[in-house]
Amino acid sequence: MGLREIARRAGVSHGAPRRHFPTHHALLSAIARRGFEDLGARFVAAAADVPTPRGRLEAVARTYVGYALERRGMFELMFRHELLDSTSQRAEGGQPRLREATLPMFRHFTRMVAGCRPGREAEVTAAALWANLHGVAQLWAWGSLQLALGHEGSADEERDRLVMAVLDAHLGPVTP
Repeated sequence: MGLREIARRAGVSHGAPRRHFPTHHALLSAIARRGFEDLGARFVAAAADVPTPRGRLEAVARTYVGYALERRGMFELMFRHELLDSTSQRAEGGQPRLREATLPMFRHFTRMVAGCRPGREAEVTAAALWANLHGVAQLWAWGSLQLALGHEGSADEERDRLVMAVLDAHLGPVTP
């Protein structure tokens, strides 16, 4: 979709977006940056009243997969760095490059992993956990995991089981 179509759908003149965004990619980058802000706020809300580090990480992991499925277009845009302003010096208005917008999310995951498994390589574990959750979200969105699992329970139960399996694989199972 070009800037003219975006302007038409927004109900503004075709030149209006250019006053704020020099390129189509700059506009998409700003939208994706908002997605990261929204996802970060959802992480905070999901983990707010959870008493244990593992419980908070579980809540955030479920939120990540849920967001990916609920806001598919936004989620895909957020991680399509090659299409966006991820290599320019600075985005319009002094904003960091879009690629840098993923760093706070990754640091948040890393701190949460470190809280669950002190002494382990938190960054590597967090990266593997993130990649695995991202894969679960994508494969679920495409219907591949539902096919593989045979729909034994409700969709929410199946996704929660997958999220728990991912956490157990990277952090070890919860012991009583």
